[in-house]
Amino acid sequence: MGALHEGHCSLVRAAASPHKNRVVSIFVNPTQFGPHEDLSRYPRTFDLDVERASAAGANVIFAPTVEEMYPHLPTMIHVPGLTEHFEGRTRPGHFDGVATIVAKLFNVVQPRVAYFGQKDLQQCAVVTKMVADLNLPVRVQIEPTIREADGLAMSSRNVYLSPEHRALSPQIYQQLCITRDQILGGISPSSAQEDAIHVLSQSGFEVDYFALIDRQTFTPTGSVTNSSAIIAAVKIGTTRLIDNILFN
Repeated sequence: MGALHEGHCSLVRAAASPHKNRVVSIFVNPTQFGPHEDLSRYPRTFDLDVERASAAGANVIFAPTVEEMYPHLPTMIHVPGLTEHFEGRTRPGHFDGVATIVAKLFNVVQPRVAYFGQKDLQQCAVVTKMVADLNLPVRVQIEPTIREADGLAMSSRNVYLSPEHRALSPQIYQQLCITRDQILGGISPSSAQEDAIHVLSQSGFEVDYFALIDRQTFTPTGSVTNSSAIIAAVKIGTTRLIDNILFN
């Protein structure tokens, strides 16, 4: 959606070696924002985005207007199951907007491989399922989360953080690591999650969720498998941040 940072650029670089043509789409998609979300103030830095994408290896920038992508009231795509939990519960309709715009961009650009970042883990699961269910001829490639030196997951919304809140924000990833180690060390997932929520709340975070899940179904689980992940969404000040950590 633009406001490109090193996390986005890492996806372009991942595509640069095996592929001759690397297309970066830049489009702030209105259908994935709720009525009280930050569409109007979402950072838009198009010229800098083009510069960064090109430096990372992109040779095509696809930046349509809203009128081009949505000339009429659009047909929407709904991915059942996966979209009913966590981000889907907190942000009703969000993943319908994501699935719809991704499908439209795939149809316009016709990529063979599409690169997404692990930070948006539920989005990755939704897109992967949509591609499989609709038999779209594209492979979805998930690349690791890129972090700041102190562990904060890179995000376009990090620019909203005040200096005070930016200093606190690395605690999210620190707590994910602690909780994973606790569970692997034998502490029950429910106790480890309760401890994490307490610690983050005491530090000033408003915790939306902090949960051990199966990342194929995005349902909570009480046991660890190779498909397990811990996901978190917290609010600090006016900024909502998400992150996750895998077990495999």
